[in-house]
Amino acid sequence: MSSYMAGVFDLDLDVDTVTVGDSDEDDIIEIDDVDYDPELHVHNIVESEGSETIQLSEDNVNPGQCKRLGPQDFELRKVLGKGGYGKVFQVRKITGQDAGAHFAMKVLKKASIVRNQKDTAHTKAERNILEAVKHPFIVELVYAFQTGGKLYLILEYLSGGELFMHLEREGIFLEDTACFYLSEIILALEHLHSLGIIYRDLKPENVLLDAQGHVKLTDFGLCKEHIQEGIVTHTFCGTIEYMAPEILTRSGHGKAVDWWSLGALMYDMLIGQVCFKFLAISIFM
Repeated sequence: MSSYMAGVFDLDLDVDTVTVGDSDEDDIIEIDDVDYDPELHVHNIVESEGSETIQLSEDNVNPGQCKRLGPQDFELRKVLGKGGYGKVFQVRKITGQDAGAHFAMKVLKKASIVRNQKDTAHTKAERNILEAVKHPFIVELVYAFQTGGKLYLILEYLSGGELFMHLEREGIFLEDTACFYLSEIILALEHLHSLGIIYRDLKPENVLLDAQGHVKLTDFGLCKEHIQEGIVTHTFCGTIEYMAPEILTRSGHGKAVDWWSLGALMYDMLIGQVCFKFLAISIFM
């Protein structure tokens, strides 16, 4: 799987010409330098008696799995969603061993992403998290690749749709149903927090259901990495109705903001309306 992701995860978006304001500093992602031994020559070939030299090629290294993927390997079925930077499609893979399988293809326009460093940082955070995080209740990244103008993230297709859609149809959830969904969301959030990640955008639209009705968190563009206990960040982000007070007041926030959003989501599930909608709106009036 990782060989298909190398192209996009090694991507260096050029943002040298972008001016970053004070409010953007919190979203800049710093990458630590990698230590290496200058005396270690990994390309040197050490020959010994009886050894045989073999030319490596696609035929003898992971045979059948080295073909570079691209948009041509997927058939578009329908549009699942649209955003400021691109679209999400339902696609069917038409090549390889998993031909016929359905996926969600998230297509991001590079030109839109590199307009400012905050958008670039959000994109890098999302791709880092999707690559690193593996959990039953978090959407799985299956493939990733890029073309000259676009980034492609191939995610598992979740046929159950958005939790928002189910809540709109039902009006409210029974307590047992709400407890089931909330329990799985809690496990997903705890896993993210254990990795130093704040989710920061928990809402019904970002909770998808698989074919068996289990929860999958998706859309990690507003996540913040490297947040441990006692560390706060000051970025103003999220969805107003589910924002914690410390985000709205820009007083500094940590992992606790996800638990506030969880409580707001629970209220939404059981009562059928957002609890702090008018209060949040009044802050901006």
